[in-house]
Amino acid sequence: MSIRVALLRKITEMDPQLREVVLLLLEEMERQRAHLEQQVTKTEFNELKEVVAELAEALKQTQAEVRALAEAQKRTEQKVAELAEALKQTQAEVRALVQRVDFLHERIENLSDTVGYTLENAAYKALPDILRERLGIQVEGRLSRRYVRVGNVDRQVNIFGYGYREGQRVLIVGEAKTRPSIREVDKFLRLVEGLKAQEGLPVVPVFVAHDYPPSVEAYIREKGILLVWSYDF
Repeated sequence: MSIRVALLRKITEMDPQLREVVLLLLEEMERQRAHLEQQVTKTEFNELKEVVAELAEALKQTQAEVRALAEAQKRTEQKVAELAEALKQTQAEVRALVQRVDFLHERIENLSDTVGYTLENAAYKALPDILRERLGIQVEGRLSRRYVRVGNVDRQVNIFGYGYREGQRVLIVGEAKTRPSIREVDKFLRLVEGLKAQEGLPVVPVFVAHDYPPSVEAYIREKGILLVWSYDF
């Protein structure tokens, strides 16, 4: 009976589920104690007591490890919650940054459009004299910005108009860019070819810009495009 009391003192500190298993084991041992005392020696019984004590100690250690694991899991869950909150804050900051970038991009586009329209408006006034002096072309009416249908697509032409050179009517097609690229020049040339086939008239291509990178300037001249600087106005 003293063995049972000693074990019960240790068992009270165990996890409820583990404690239930040990109690069941003790009850089974208690039922068979009389039978065991008749069949085993004192030495063997003492060894059995030691095994049970070791089992109880092992179960107690396991319980401590389970508690430590539960505490570690709790700390992990807290850390995950903190990271989730930080991620939520970061996402909000990224959204705000994207909105700011979109706003600045829109402002830049508006500014670029304003600069482009200013350049075009100045070109409408200056190009008739430049075309007459450089190419002998007399502009018919006024040059303007216009949408034209090329194939199945409506295309905006920055500078559009007609004129006469040596008695022959010609189509004047121009592009105005702040600082053109070769890609933009190629796009313009495709537009020129489309209008040339559609109108059935010789086309006089004109490019107006504030600044030409050297490679772009050389490319424009190579393609036979009239190159006009903004300071020519």
